[in-house]
Amino acid sequence: MSEGPVAPRPAGVIAALPATVPFVGPEVIERRTGRPFRARLGANENAFGPSPRVVAAIAAHAGDVWTYGDSEAFELRAALAAHLDLPRDAITVGEGIDGLLGLVCRLYLEPGDRVVTSLGAYPTFNYHVAAQGAELVTVPYRDDREDLDALAEAARAMPTAIVYLANPDNPMGTWWPRAAVEDFIARVPGQTLIVLDEAYGETAPKGTLPPSTLLRPNLLRFRTFSKAYGLAGMRVAYGFGEPGAIALFDRIRNHFGVNALAQIAARAALADADHMRAVVDKIGDNRRALAELVAELGLAAIPSATNFLAIDCGGAARADAMLKALLDKGIFVRKPTVPVLDRCIRISIGRPEQMALAHAALRAAAAETGAL
Repeated sequence: MSEGPVAPRPAGVIAALPATVPFVGPEVIERRTGRPFRARLGANENAFGPSPRVVAAIAAHAGDVWTYGDSEAFELRAALAAHLDLPRDAITVGEGIDGLLGLVCRLYLEPGDRVVTSLGAYPTFNYHVAAQGAELVTVPYRDDREDLDALAEAARAMPTAIVYLANPDNPMGTWWPRAAVEDFIARVPGQTLIVLDEAYGETAPKGTLPPSTLLRPNLLRFRTFSKAYGLAGMRVAYGFGEPGAIALFDRIRNHFGVNALAQIAARAALADADHMRAVVDKIGDNRRALAELVAELGLAAIPSATNFLAIDCGGAARADAMLKALLDKGIFVRKPTVPVLDRCIRISIGRPEQMALAHAALRAAAAETGAL
């Protein structure tokens, strides 16, 4: 008598991975607790929303969603090419930077390859590295910034497939000026791929980003419409680099992964630069107001070039208590989990009415946890 069917084993690399995800979404937390959040300030979304032109464009084309999106994202890539002063074949688009990072790891990593990043840096990149069976080597932050010297040195110490840098950084919100980033790029070995994540580039001070025309055979740069442009729910981002490297994405990407409305929305957002700049100004105003409250409460705000603020609570125990107190009060926020960074909580910048709720809850949480 033959045996019945059994569950097939996944690939060995996948079977060895823990059942984790990089982030637990606010909707998941609401379902688990049975309580809705009063203010959603933990996912670094742009609560000011997209340009009215984007909303109008989506509405105008909503009836056309029976079609697949353009598999080459031709018009969006053409618009980005004009925006970046690059040829169209130097640009690829994907389902958010998260999706593009997954493609990078599939393209460049074999099991056992060495990858360098910062301890506590954006965890979704690490998630994709693990899925390829690569070895993740981490260097600590220095003064709450990714340590460019240590990252470059680690990439030089042994053969390294990829080194990852986010500028501005998540979760701390800190940044390096253009000259420092360009020096870092020059110091990384030519055979090591540099992944430069510039998701928060639009909210950064002038002089933070190298010119978009800075391309190298071993450099890939990524930006998104999720932050300053207010399109996190559409899942659309882009990468740019030398055309030969960009062409590799076509070998494995989901050619219909960026849907039709996402492409339309991204083009409309890119065309309304005035709206984006106005939103960035609002983010800055509300971020400064939050930093002033943080100082008033005897805490410390980490200088930020992003749409969130990391708040130094003085120690990991108090940061954990502050996080719990804020969640209990219906304010969705997050915090870093690795030592040194875990003394902080991180609050996204929202609309004034959301920030008013956050300010009141932060005052109360600071008072409740002050003895820790």
